[in-house]
Amino acid sequence: MVDAFVVSAAMLPMGKHRSSGYAGLAAPPARQALLDAGVERGDIDAVFCGHSFGGMLTGQRIAKELGLGGIPIVNTDNACSGGATALHLAQKSVAAGEHDIVLVVGVDKLTQFGGGTLPLVAEDPEVRQGMVMPALYAMRARRYLYERKAEPADLALVSVKARRHGAMNPFAQYQKEVDVDQVLSSRVIADPLTLLQCCPTGDGAAAVVVVSEKVFAAMGRPGMRIGASVLHSGTATSGTRNMLRPEISYHSAREAYAQAGITAADLDTVELHDAFSIAELVYYEALGLCEEGGSLEFLRSGETTFGGSVVVNPSGGLLSKGHPVGASGVAQVVEMFWQLTGVAGDRQVPDAKIALTHVTGGGISGFDHGACAVHIFERAD
Repeated sequence: MVDAFVVSAAMLPMGKHRSSGYAGLAAPPARQALLDAGVERGDIDAVFCGHSFGGMLTGQRIAKELGLGGIPIVNTDNACSGGATALHLAQKSVAAGEHDIVLVVGVDKLTQFGGGTLPLVAEDPEVRQGMVMPALYAMRARRYLYERKAEPADLALVSVKARRHGAMNPFAQYQKEVDVDQVLSSRVIADPLTLLQCCPTGDGAAAVVVVSEKVFAAMGRPGMRIGASVLHSGTATSGTRNMLRPEISYHSAREAYAQAGITAADLDTVELHDAFSIAELVYYEALGLCEEGGSLEFLRSGETTFGGSVVVNPSGGLLSKGHPVGASGVAQVVEMFWQLTGVAGDRQVPDAKIALTHVTGGGISGFDHGACAVHIFERAD
């Protein structure tokens, strides 16, 4: 096994790119990532492409625009974890010595659905009963408010923080700060979640170049080592579920910490799956950023923003940056690359050395989530 390194990263500003197809969205950041890495098309050994709604052979259509062909191109659909799954496969291929230089792309285009909630698989028993993702997270929020003695204004604080961070990110879909009153008075989507507590619909693409230790040493450029790469599926259960303890995220994070040889206390910054405001509070505990039951005080204390012990979602997260599903896992890695190489601009986390990304994927009846990917990165000079 050899170490794998991310040596370049690029993404498209997230938003509503209605006139672009999947290849049109993904080709510009992919070209930029290759250019920044200083690699030629002929140097690329494989392409890994994550998406959920791009249809057949999305990766090949993007590769065609880049002039790539005759190499392995792997498409991964793992719902919101699709892009992170593509990185996981890329890391494993490099670590196993199969490839030296690979391109990882994440892309999705949600404006193709014309609005509303994401389409889910109709054969799922809970979907047939009317389950949609905002309703699932609203139930989780209701349980959280009851169990943690919290108020709706506490949920709103997550969105306020996300928008404050996103206001410093030129790649974010929303770049305007909001206050608690604005969050709470926005349109109700699934009580108690209001519009500003739900990630926006949008389109996006992101790309990174992953190389072997041998190539990284020859390049002589700053980058980040992939210290851990963990991918789990959900475990089927029946009966009552604890909606405040997402087992798949809990176990994925512990495995990642063991793999990287660190603890949660070593992290400088985190990009976690905040598709809805309540998710961030639940994942503070699942990732071990605070003790179980301590997420509310952890948020209120300011520990998860600039100046705190670990800056969570400096990009603005999915709530502000946007969440084009298959692109999100790679976009999180792009943000961490910028943070660990010191080029994140106004939102730079001072002296960031160790970072974590976390993304879950989809809802299936009987699973807490369909997939979960956790990556840990270490600055490498």
